[in-house]
Amino acid sequence: MTTGVAVESDPKQDARTGAVATIRRGLSLSPELRRGLGGTIAIALVATAGKVIVPIAVQQIIDGGLEDGAIDIGFVVQMTLIALVAVLVTAGATGWMHIRLAKVAETALSGLRIRAFRHIHDLSMLHQASEQRGVLVSRVTSDVDQISRFMQWAGLMIIINGGQAILALIVMLVLSVPLGLIVLALVPFIVLVIRWFQSRLEVAYLTVRERVGRMLALLAETVVGAPVIRAYGIESGTRERLEEAIESHRSAAVKAGTLSAAFSGAGEATSSVVVAAVLVVGTILAAQGATTIGTVVAFLFLVQLFIQPVQIMGEAVNEAQTAVAGWRRVLDILDIAPDVADPGSNGVDLPREPVGVHFERVTFRYPRSGQIAAEATASPALRDTTIEIPAEQRVAIVGETGSGKTTFAKLLSRLMDPTEGTVLIGNIDVSTLRFASLRDRVVMVPQEGVLFRGSIGDNVRMGRLDATDEELIAAFEHLGLRDWLSELSSGLDTQVGERGGALSVGERQLVTLVRAAIADPDLLILDEATSAVDPATEVRISQALNELATGRTVVTIAHRLSTAEAADRILVFDNGEIVQDGTHTQLKADGGVYGRLHSSWERGTSQ
Repeated sequence: MTTGVAVESDPKQDARTGAVATIRRGLSLSPELRRGLGGTIAIALVATAGKVIVPIAVQQIIDGGLEDGAIDIGFVVQMTLIALVAVLVTAGATGWMHIRLAKVAETALSGLRIRAFRHIHDLSMLHQASEQRGVLVSRVTSDVDQISRFMQWAGLMIIINGGQAILALIVMLVLSVPLGLIVLALVPFIVLVIRWFQSRLEVAYLTVRERVGRMLALLAETVVGAPVIRAYGIESGTRERLEEAIESHRSAAVKAGTLSAAFSGAGEATSSVVVAAVLVVGTILAAQGATTIGTVVAFLFLVQLFIQPVQIMGEAVNEAQTAVAGWRRVLDILDIAPDVADPGSNGVDLPREPVGVHFERVTFRYPRSGQIAAEATASPALRDTTIEIPAEQRVAIVGETGSGKTTFAKLLSRLMDPTEGTVLIGNIDVSTLRFASLRDRVVMVPQEGVLFRGSIGDNVRMGRLDATDEELIAAFEHLGLRDWLSELSSGLDTQVGERGGALSVGERQLVTLVRAAIADPDLLILDEATSAVDPATEVRISQALNELATGRTVVTIAHRLSTAEAADRILVFDNGEIVQDGTHTQLKADGGVYGRLHSSWERGTSQ
């Protein structure tokens, strides 16, 4: 069992894993990119071949169409028409190639984005808590966008210009071996320049992508936490952190841009050296009759067709390095094996009936940074816990902060797997349950009512996507909330706003309870739904909870002990262990941890 605990990566080490290996791996995960790739490359070769026709036509016109001061008009027109046709074919092939690759790239990358998005949701709560949300978002958005830009522009440039340089070199060797060898002799130098810059650009652009992720993460935290920032007057400190992240990104981007500019300058210098060498040697050979003027002139065109790709490849390689860095970051996410894995078709389903719960010697340790869950060495958050909860029993879990209550609930809903021991629901090991069945039969309502942009109806329907408006209204009525729904301006169509901000805390809790009701679970886990609401709303929520709990097994993390008093049974947690188990009357008479907590709560409520 593995987990994706976030570990800060080393850009230099990541770069050494190899751009080619990253691209090969990315293509294996995006088979759409490989479909029709052979045809696209064939079209690219046609587009490339057309470009060398013009220099050949120029050479033929000078050497064959101009003799003894006479001009062979027919020959000149013939070669001109051939060159024109070649230019038109080249333009058409280039356009066709762009269209083909754009369609394939967007289709493939949308699939990659969906795959990465789904995988992020498959990752455990441990990983999502350890990774900044903005970093995860940037891997699905900006990193994939970088790959898209590469596939639709830089990828084409590499194919076209690479083929163009090779074809131009072949034609030069056919026209004049000595001149061709001069150009060929400079190829190792050109390759060394490219490799030198490539290794540094790869590290530089990977660093840029990492800094972008951190900047987006901090920006997201700043936007979401704006009310807290203003309430505590920490705008200046927050601004400094954000400016530091922006400056860090700017510094990395400037370094990468400087390397890019130096690469372009090296390309220009190389071009000038090659042109000068060909012109000097070509003039000498032409004067000696070893070659023709037309060949020398054609060589000047062909040298540009050979060197120009090197200059363009500089920018294309920059894009490639950025894309490879982004691709590697997406693959890093996809490579994280979820520590809570769905058994899928090999799993079993829960029966449609109220289910009991059994913890058999369960221990859980939260992993430290860099550890996987199976190798966690921290002090147990839950230790050697054995407990059985019969079907349809209402159980309250109480204890001080850090006593193990939330860990117990997360293990019960399989948001995490135990380090040791077994959790059973309905006498079935939860690790063998298909996610679809587990999420359908077991519902956890968190303390904070989480809503999504849209209407109340949209949010309630998340409990069962095929529910009709009539069924939604019936669910409100069943929980005694029909009058509250009628008080709203647009009923089910009332917009909840960003993160439910248009509703109060209590109203958001009401919506989440109806969402749980429409899901119709057999095991309901509640994280104290009445811990932060006004008394009137608390009464509504309590009445709704009573209706919702009927005929179901209910486990409630009780922050207010009035909730515990109404439960059939109370489990008292302390330092990761269940230290008391019984009814409110029994536990209050016994004293102990529960008696101390209840006395403290009574004093607080009386004050």
